[in-house]
Amino acid sequence: MKRGDLLLISAILIVAVLLMVPRWVQNSNDSEKNHNDMKAVIKVDGKVYQTVALTQEEQMIEVPSDHGHNVLKIHDHGIEMIDADCPDQVCLSFGFKTRNGDTIVCLPHRVIVEIEGDGGEGEGTDAVI
Repeated sequence: MKRGDLLLISAILIVAVLLMVPRWVQNSNDSEKNHNDMKAVIKVDGKVYQTVALTQEEQMIEVPSDHGHNVLKIHDHGIEMIDADCPDQVCLSFGFKTRNGDTIVCLPHRVIVEIEGDGGEGEGTDAVI
């Protein structure tokens, strides 16, 4: 490689990084702002049981139904199912959910948890090529 080639490659890399900096700053500001708008809608048998804000503080929510008992834990602006007395325990494997549109489902107990809000990590473009 010649000196001119190295200068051209360096200039292209510098321009690419400079174009990405405003996007990184915008994404960090948006994620902090949108945490306040996120909420979880808990439904039992298709009817809204409770709507809760996803906050930083830890909260435990018990969801009793005619079919069984579930326990949800809210913390770090997200939600997860930590206990259920259903036979298959599949609902415990959904993990910690924080993005708009994420769901946790317990079919034997007919419990659905949906995350809703303005923006959040689930919105926007996944990738640009």
